[in-house]
Order: sequence, then structure tokens, then C-alpha cells
Amino acid sequence: MIDITTLFIAIGLAMDAFAVSLSFGFFIKNEKKEQIIFHSIKIGLFFGLFQMIMPIAGFNIGDLIGLIVIEITQLIAAGLLFIIGFKMIVDSFKKRNDSLIFNPNKIYMLTILSITTSIDAFTVGISYALLQIPIIIPAITIGMITFIISIFGVIIGKKSGHLFKDKAKIMGGLILILIGFKILFMH
Repeated sequence: MIDITTLFIAIGLAMDAFAVSLSFGFFIKNEKKEQIIFHSIKIGLFFGLFQMIMPIAGFNIGDLIGLIVIEITQLIAAGLLFIIGFKMIVDSFKKRNDSLIFNPNKIYMLTILSITTSIDAFTVGISYALLQIPIIIPAITIGMITFIISIFGVIIGKKSGHLFKDKAKIMGGLILILIGFKILFMH
């Protein structure tokens, strides 16, 4: 049984993945409906899977070592988001293909962004361990909610990307930078 606290935690954790999924959606252009659905599901699976794995990893660490590890991983995650975000903004002023950075076909990009957006889920796993609350049901819930919300993020980004045209890349970069700042200042 899923309690309301777990549900709200899952929705809160999924918001970073939603923001990045929205950015991915901005860059999907001139693709068939089947390709958009494929990209949406793939992005949702990546974000959902990492959001499910990270609390389990945090739960298994769950002691003082976990607190030290999380400080380091947060700095790395924030740094990666800053680098990718700034690169997107700089690239927005160059005349070249928009999809070079935020290409959902690039597995390494999906993996990096999945990890960086799921650092908070790692922290939640440590919290569950310290409170001695079983993690499996919350982890599955977090993964499923993130999967669904990420799919909607890509679709909404695709539908609204034409409104921003050339500014979509700047918006995507700013979203990543803001998530990086959130990671730094919330922890």
C-alpha cells in the first residue's frame, strides 16, 4: 500500500526529471508521432529507472559514509548540470543543429542527466534507512511516478517548443543550471 507521504515524495522527486524531460521535448522537431512516443517512453524509462535505483542505493549505504558520499555526488551532479546548461546556452548563439546536446538518442546524455536528477532520491534512500522504513515500495512508486511525469514532460515540451523557437535551447540550459543551483543550495 502506498501512503500519501510516499506519493508526495515521489512527485517532488520527479520534478527535476520533468524539467529536463520538458527540455528534451523542446528539441524534438519534425518527427513522426511514433518517434515522439518512442523518445518519450525511453526518456521516462531512464529517469524512472534511476529514480527507483538511487533510493535503494542510498538505503543500502544509509550511514555516515552515505552522508560524505552524498556531499561529493551533489557537487559532481551540480557541476555537470552547470557545464551542460552553459554549453547549451553558448551553443544557442551558434548556427548549428539544435539536437547536438539534447539528443534523446545519446545514451550517455540520458544516463548523465538521469543520475544528476536522481541525487535527491539517493538522499531519500538514506533517510528511509535512518528511519528504518522499508524502501522497496517507495522506490518502485518513485520510479513509476517519475516515468509517467517524464513522458508528460517530453510531450508538453514538444507541443510548446515551437512557441520558444530559437529560445528553447537557452531555456533548456537555464533549467539545467537552476537544477544545479537547487542541488547546491538545498544540501
